[in-house]
Amino acid sequence: MARTLLLVVAAGALVYVSRAHAEGVRGPKLPDHVADVRDAILTAARSGDINELQSAFEVSGNIPDLGISPRSDPIKVLKDRSADPQGRDTLAAIVEMLDMPPSTLPFGNDIENNLIYVWPYLSTRQLDKLTPSEQVDLYRLVTPELAAEMRKKKRWLWWRLVISADGTWTLFRKGT
Repeated sequence: MARTLLLVVAAGALVYVSRAHAEGVRGPKLPDHVADVRDAILTAARSGDINELQSAFEVSGNIPDLGISPRSDPIKVLKDRSADPQGRDTLAAIVEMLDMPPSTLPFGNDIENNLIYVWPYLSTRQLDKLTPSEQVDLYRLVTPELAAEMRKKKRWLWWRLVISADGTWTLFRKGT
């Protein structure tokens, strides 16, 4: 009886630890506005049609900082920067980033909405101090050569996507 009870308690503890670990991996709970914009971006990216990002811009109410002139066509610029003419490698990068948890950073003076959500979370970490599981996440995103270059330069060189707490998609750029 005592052995059975011990096994039940141990199993319960294992489930609790596993659930806590899984919740930690998912990252912070996103505010509804942030989750809505993230979902719109993911839906557009998973469609395989880069033109669908226009609908994510509309949900956000903003065209994010793409490092371009305000008069430029953002979809055309993203296609031009892409390794393929349809922009599918950029869409794949978006999916991979948004499938990971974000980092949260304080920004601004508004007490209730002073966070920004940054994907991938690795872009805010010290690259020479990543845990083994974070290194696996890094290799999901970039080639080993780019990872080595980023460690050498001590800065993030790949895509970064930022959504503010009010649901505004504010940034989608490389190397920021």
